[in-house]
Amino acid sequence: MELKDILAISGQPGLYKYVAQSMRGVIVESLTDGKRMNASATSRVSALTEISMFTEGEDIALAEVFTNIWNYTGGQKAVSHKESPEKIKEEFAKVLPEYDRERVHVSDMKKCFAWYNTLVEAGFTEFKLPEEQSEESAE
Repeated sequence: MELKDILAISGQPGLYKYVAQSMRGVIVESLTDGKRMNASATSRVSALTEISMFTEGEDIALAEVFTNIWNYTGGQKAVSHKESPEKIKEEFAKVLPEYDRERVHVSDMKKCFAWYNTLVEAGFTEFKLPEEQSEESAE
């Protein structure tokens, strides 16, 4: 399973693994409970590799933020998304000190930590973008 196959669906909690294309959308499987469902064509479905975070400079890919969290936690779960907003801001600043404090909200940070923890529980150890993987296999 690769990061490019992991999807976030607007209006649905958690993360989903892409399974197959269907007539009315895509079939996905929940990373938390393994249940399958159809994400309709009208749902906003985003691959995690397409999501980025605002920083003071250029935006940074979510995969890179996850790598920073992985390095910070030593491969363990991160702070819970249910912690206080102050604690979440403090922990997020440790993993991404250059984040844009005007445009990145606590809800974005909570989602980032929740998704990271879900991925770690699902067995993810590397958070690479597709082009990074193809460059390494070409070497």
